[in-house]
Amino acid sequence: MNTELKISQFDLYEADYYLWLQDTIEKLKHQNYEQVDWENLLDEIEDMPKRERRSLESNLVVVLLHLLKWQYQFSQRSGSWSGSIIEHRRRIRKALRDSPSLKRYLEEVLEECYESAVQQASAETELPIGEFPKECPYSIAEVLEADLSSFE
Repeated sequence: MNTELKISQFDLYEADYYLWLQDTIEKLKHQNYEQVDWENLLDEIEDMPKRERRSLESNLVVVLLHLLKWQYQFSQRSGSWSGSIIEHRRRIRKALRDSPSLKRYLEEVLEECYESAVQQASAETELPIGEFPKECPYSIAEVLEADLSSFE
């Protein structure tokens, strides 16, 4: 660790997360295990799956939101909506390539994410919630791959 910093591992974790990560990596590479901040490292490792799932959910909500707006507010269609769909689909596909086991999770949260997307779509379009289907009308395959012309 940088000798200018005279703080404990816990304080480093709280003060500069990035520096703490770099320091921890160096200690692990050099097998300096007795100096590793194990408590915070284990907390971080335990939180990683939660962060991955939250990110996946967030991207799914954005895709669903823009698909709903694309389909139900066709007069307002814009390049930013299609660009957002493309970008968030890319993020989801990349996450699934890196962690294929997340595909099952994506299917499990589709309805919950759809409900969030409907609430936001209603707020953004000023259409009543009842204007949108009660259950998600899209399959995971459609959410991730379908050409936007199939939503017209």
